[in-house]
Amino acid sequence: MKNEGNVKTSVDIINNEYVEAEGFKWSDLIKKEDWLAIWIGFIVIAIGAFAVITGSFDFSAAKFSTWGNGVSFFEQLNGSFVFTLIRTFLILAVLFTVGALLKGQKLKDFLPAFALLFVLAIIVRFISAQYTMNRYLEWAFWALIVGLLVSNTVGVPKWLKPAVQTEYYIKAGLVIMGFSVLFSNIVSFGLYGLGIAWIVTPIVIIFMWYFGTRVLKINNEPLIITLSAATSVCGTSAAIAVGAASKAKKTDLSLAVSISIIFTVLMMVFEPIIIRAAGLGEVMGGALIGGTIDSTGAVTVAGTVLGETAQTVAVLVKSIQNILIGFIAFAVAVFFTGREKNETGKSKVTAAEIWHRLPKFILGFFAASLIASFVILPLTSSETVSSINSVLDQYKNWAFVLAFTSIGLDTNFREIKEQFAGGKQVTLYVVGQLFNIVLTFLAVYVLLSGNFFPLPNLVA
Repeated sequence: MKNEGNVKTSVDIINNEYVEAEGFKWSDLIKKEDWLAIWIGFIVIAIGAFAVITGSFDFSAAKFSTWGNGVSFFEQLNGSFVFTLIRTFLILAVLFTVGALLKGQKLKDFLPAFALLFVLAIIVRFISAQYTMNRYLEWAFWALIVGLLVSNTVGVPKWLKPAVQTEYYIKAGLVIMGFSVLFSNIVSFGLYGLGIAWIVTPIVIIFMWYFGTRVLKINNEPLIITLSAATSVCGTSAAIAVGAASKAKKTDLSLAVSISIIFTVLMMVFEPIIIRAAGLGEVMGGALIGGTIDSTGAVTVAGTVLGETAQTVAVLVKSIQNILIGFIAFAVAVFFTGREKNETGKSKVTAAEIWHRLPKFILGFFAASLIASFVILPLTSSETVSSINSVLDQYKNWAFVLAFTSIGLDTNFREIKEQFAGGKQVTLYVVGQLFNIVLTFLAVYVLLSGNFFPLPNLVA
């Protein structure tokens, strides 16, 4: 690839071949997907925050309330709900379509395709809001299933494919999610949360990496690191960020998320039962749940089973753990850049090459977190930030549903079957999760048993 002017170049990999990749240009800010995802995320955050703080208008996105178990879905299907659903579609359609146009796509190709993808997302939200589905299986599972059913039965029509852009929606959703990751959570749970979440997590990732590469000898390194992050941090979100940093294929991401979801459901049901039988109590039990169950939603459900205190501790530990997403994604980007550079036999990695490889949307994730923690929170209140997050959370969920439906649409069962060949990936997850549970329990025992340190005021 030719260099334009004095623009520096770095090495990237396309189709397993090393090619020269262009360095940063100012036009990237309005043309590259990572930057467009940041702007989309910031626009949603800015409008959502302004709407809540001023109370001048309603910016909430459509939310499907739980139905079933004696409650009919049609009870919520009123004029207000339909209006909010239409508004949600229009806001997302405008933002993602403008971004698609700036990326070089055509309006007539993207907008109709996006409309159908949004309809599929509505179906996903409808199914996942059903009482039983909502209690035991997350929306990510149903998004994958709906997409897979379409792609493996009737097939994905050619005119729908322009809107099937997994990373585009995921990146925007993660930027929005950044606003909910408050650094103040570190203060509220102090060294207890840091010891459980920040020390154990990197050790588990390193263990799974060496176990996967040296013991199981899995050749797919991006899959190993993506699955390791999903296991040790927070499932879907961590897999998304680290998958982007390691240049994992969509099938790798789909496999990692599928394995994570399956075992998350099992752990969500059985871990509280085992904890209660072992007599660990709500403080230690909640911390163990927060540090080992992949999904934040599943952590909340499992913690609730043990009690209110357990739920509080579990969510705090998971929230502190979630802060690591950006740092881990950055570290993975640097690590994989260095490995690829060394394989070419060229000189050591430069800052420009790391910058090229770094998923730029992670910067948006950090910025959103910093703004929420050190600007909005001090100027308003925790209640206001919570209200803003209630609005933003639904936009994040819609973006993620669009993304995981896209993964399903872009995947076929034959590819998944090939990925599962040998069962090494499941072995990697199971061994890694068992190691995670043991290590987390040791940290929880030392910090929260009361035998070595006084219990924190939050859960005393």
